[in-house]
Parts: sequence; structure tokens; C-alpha cells
Amino acid sequence: MNHFNKIIFLFLATSILSSFISCKKESKISEERAKEVVVYTYDSFSGEWGPGPELAKLFKQKTGLSLTFVDSGDSLQTLGRVLLEKDNPQADVFVGADNNTVDKIKSANILIQYKPKNESSILKELEDELGGDWTLTPYDYSHFAMIYDTQSSVPEPKSLKDLTKPEYKKSVILMDPRTSSPGLGFVAWTKSIFGSKYKEFWNELKPSILTMAPGWTSGYGIFTQGEAPLVISYTTSPAYHYEENKSTRFKALIFDEGHYRQVEGAGIIKNAPNIEGAKKFIDFLISEEAQNIIPLTQWMYPANKNVNLPESYLVAAPIPQKTVNVTSSEIEDAVNNVIEIISKN
Repeated sequence: MNHFNKIIFLFLATSILSSFISCKKESKISEERAKEVVVYTYDSFSGEWGPGPELAKLFKQKTGLSLTFVDSGDSLQTLGRVLLEKDNPQADVFVGADNNTVDKIKSANILIQYKPKNESSILKELEDELGGDWTLTPYDYSHFAMIYDTQSSVPEPKSLKDLTKPEYKKSVILMDPRTSSPGLGFVAWTKSIFGSKYKEFWNELKPSILTMAPGWTSGYGIFTQGEAPLVISYTTSPAYHYEENKSTRFKALIFDEGHYRQVEGAGIIKNAPNIEGAKKFIDFLISEEAQNIIPLTQWMYPANKNVNLPESYLVAAPIPQKTVNVTSSEIEDAVNNVIEIISKN
């Protein structure tokens, strides 16, 4: 064998060996990854006090698979991450989509359709609000409401319009609709109530806004610290305070004009590394065992109609008599206009 042939031989041998090692490595990673389900979600879901830790423990017991929650900020920030990774997804499941973002998600083609095995346990109207085709599976829901500190010196508002009165100057905490689902939900709520005159409402509301927090966790935290008497949240939020210390200090205000409902859903990411594990997680998420965890960790109503609610919900989570709606395209236009209004000096 001449010198040139030796070089070619060594090159081919090295290439084959490298490919073999690479394939073994990929096989090992694939084998490990098949035992793990990675879920992109928002901070209050995956955090210490959210449902994430307990769900992960129960999922492991039920399936033998590990559940890894990746905190990606608020729900809209999480959606942004899924969109950025569209061509090379790292997660298997997206938890935190809702009826406000379902059209955007479908148009982006980032999730696959999957009807869970126990889908009949889910309230049908919730799936209808998420498109009705099982691209998203509902796991919880609640209406947006203003939460009022009954120990504050300002009077209790009786409507959204009341919030524009001079006595509420710097008294309202909102969230950014570009990064926060409650922030987006509040914009949708105002659009559904005021219709074409919603911009007039926001111009009048502007002096009443203390801050527009980036997400629910930070905004609600500011509220409970006593920085303002009113915050946008859910009708179910006061149930937490009653459950923890029997406190009725924080009250969900029910307005006769109606309330906008958020339905949250989970979906399997297209071309996810572990599709089969993701399907098992979706089945698990709406099971009675998993749904029983939702009320006292997520502080939302469970989507499974067979779950009994704790006493705190019966005492401190009022149910609005009227639900209002608006299309997702209207919401998108409204967000841009609201941000423009808020940004003006």
C-alpha cells in the first residue's frame, strides 16, 4: 500500500469510526430522551407553589417518565419561545396557550392535533373555545376580574367605566398584553365591553394605572404588598387567600356588564423529540388525579367536569352571570392601539 492509499484508508477508517461513535451517541441521547417529557410553560405553573412539581411527581408514578418543566416567563413569552424554535423544537409540550392565542398558534402550525383518551370528561364548551379540533386540550379556565383590597380607602368600583373616575388615580395594576395572558385578557375584556369606543376608555383609564407589570406574578405580588387597591386577575384568585388563612380581604368584583373568560390549553409541539411521551402527558393532564391538583395550585377551575371544588371556591370565587366574547383578530388590533395609548406622554 503506497503512502497516498494509506492516507485514504486512514481517512475512511477514521470517518467510519467517527460516524459509528456519533450514531451511538445519538442513540444514547434518543434513548434517554424517550424517558423524559419536556414542557415549556409559564412561571406560575412550573414554580414551587404551582401545579408543576406535584404533577411531575404523579406523572412519574403513573407512567415511569420524567417530566421536566421549563419556565419561560409568562404565557405569551413561552409562546414566543415555541415560535422561535419552530424549525428545531426542543420541548414536547406547550402548556399555557389560551383562547386569545389559539388562532395565532394554528396559523403558525407549531402544534399537532391529538384527541386525548379521556376527552369526554372535559367540558365541551371549553374545547369549542379552543377551536374544537384538539390542537389544544383545555386544562383549566376562569373569568377575568378586578381584585379589590377591601381594606383600602378607595370605594369599590361597580363597573369597568368606574375605574376611569378621579378617585382611582394610580390605583390600578395591569399587566403588559404583549407578554402576559391576564394583560391580554384585560384588553380583550375592554374591547368586548366598549366595542369601537375601547380606545376612548383606555385614554380615560390611563391616569388610573399605577403600573403595567410584565407578568401576572410580579403584578399580583405588587398588589398583595399593598401598593395599589386594584389589580387585574381572575374571579378564582381570592380563593387562594381564603384557603391559606381564611381571609376575605381581597375580593373579586363582579360587574353586571359581563366578564371575559380565559380557557387555557396544552398542545403537542410539531416534530417534538418525544411525541409518544407528550401524548401520555396530555392524557394525564386532564385525568381526575391531575385535575384535582389544579384548583389549589393553579387557582383556576379544572377543565375536568368530574372534579369536586374545595370549600374556598364556594366561599370566595364568585361566578359571573354573563360571559362576553371578542374575536382574536380584534384583540390583536386592540393590543397595538392600547400600547400606543399607554406609551404616549
